[in-house]
Amino acid sequence: MNMSTLFEARGLAKRFGHQVVLQDISLSFEEGQLAGIMGPNGAGKTTCFNVLTGRFKPDRGSVTFAGDDITGLAPREIARRGISRSFQIMNLFNDYTALDNVLVTMPRVRAKGFNAWSDLGADTAARDEAAQVLARVGLQGKENVPAKSLSYGERRALEIGVALAARPRLLFLDEPTAGLGAEGTARLAELVAELKRQLTIVIIEHDMAFLFKLADRISVIHWGQVIAQGTPHELGQNEWVRRSNLGALAA
Repeated sequence: MNMSTLFEARGLAKRFGHQVVLQDISLSFEEGQLAGIMGPNGAGKTTCFNVLTGRFKPDRGSVTFAGDDITGLAPREIARRGISRSFQIMNLFNDYTALDNVLVTMPRVRAKGFNAWSDLGADTAARDEAAQVLARVGLQGKENVPAKSLSYGERRALEIGVALAARPRLLFLDEPTAGLGAEGTARLAELVAELKRQLTIVIIEHDMAFLFKLADRISVIHWGQVIAQGTPHELGQNEWVRRSNLGALAA
């Protein structure tokens, strides 16, 4: 493993029944960089993402994080080691306020267990920290708004805030622009650009303009394999990217 490589997957394979979804996937993500994963629908991106973050166990291959083998560990154990992820389908407590959604994810709160929920109102330090997380994702002033009452773009930002509340070293974002219009996507790009200065990020994304603008390196997955890797500029010269009319975005 490279000295600056934070996360590495080698030779990952995954099948469901007779369907081979991933075959010999190898990826590495450098500390302090934003890496992207792209590819057409059905290419295996989401399955790959789920294997990398522990939702699925690989049939073959290994995953290491910060030098430790985390292959096959449960998502909760992977999260405990410093990896957070958002989901393509949002995973929020709709009836809880924005602040409470963040609070329940914070390590100091989870350590107490949910039976301590009634004591959270008195934990001003935890509430202050949660409010800082919300401000970080552009939701200052929305602390007491129920998640279900937030706009779609605000809910996307809240989900990233929930992931950040766990104080990760590595943040995985699954299709963060899904359902967002141009204005919401632009705001999200600003947020991700700011977060990029502070932690390592991996994004799976269908919006190529978004990804090419922000990513340091991108991996292209197709037919369950990594068929190309490089900087946005390098991928602009790639034959598959050119054929799929994505080359102009990498210019």
